[in-house]
Amino acid sequence: MDDLSKALGDISNIRRQVASTTEFRGYGPATLATTGVFAIGAAVAQAVWLPDPPRHIQSYLLIWIVTAVVSAILIAVQTVTRTHRLHSGMATEMIHLSVEQFLPAAGAGVLITLVLVRWVPSILWMLPGLWQLIFGLGVFSSCRFLPRAMVAVGLWYLATGLACIALGDNRAFSPWTMGVSYGVGQFLVAVVLYFAAPEGDHEI
Repeated sequence: MDDLSKALGDISNIRRQVASTTEFRGYGPATLATTGVFAIGAAVAQAVWLPDPPRHIQSYLLIWIVTAVVSAILIAVQTVTRTHRLHSGMATEMIHLSVEQFLPAAGAGVLITLVLVRWVPSILWMLPGLWQLIFGLGVFSSCRFLPRAMVAVGLWYLATGLACIALGDNRAFSPWTMGVSYGVGQFLVAVVLYFAAPEGDHEI
């Protein structure tokens, strides 16, 4: 029984090592582009219905957190189905690796939001920039099993995050600091994935 367990463990480790050196194709370009549309739509909604976000910070957070959650659910569902189709027997390992790479950044984003809202509301204007910086770091951590051009996406989010923080005040709550940053950023992701995909694999 011990030999069987050891053999199964060795097989699992081998599969994980193979997965870690395989380019992940579970993200669909069309789906990522759709999340960019969500970001632009959220920015338009904020511009129309929330002209003074610093005075209605809970509504501001609600708009962007809901947008992020809906986008994450869409990406997760599509990634699971696409990964099982394209990576076949390695699907489970590939999905686990993709989650592991981005989960620390996502967790950091949630914790920073909670801390600033609860204890340091005077600097909440930094949140849009911090979200983008953290997202950029998540992209960088995922680059090792994504197309090399994805580094440009990470640089985009770092640049926009720093630009938001450089505003230094409530101007960072402008709907377009988030709408343009994530709208363009997700479209850029879609473009990178589209042109890196093998011929005939450009569907969702």
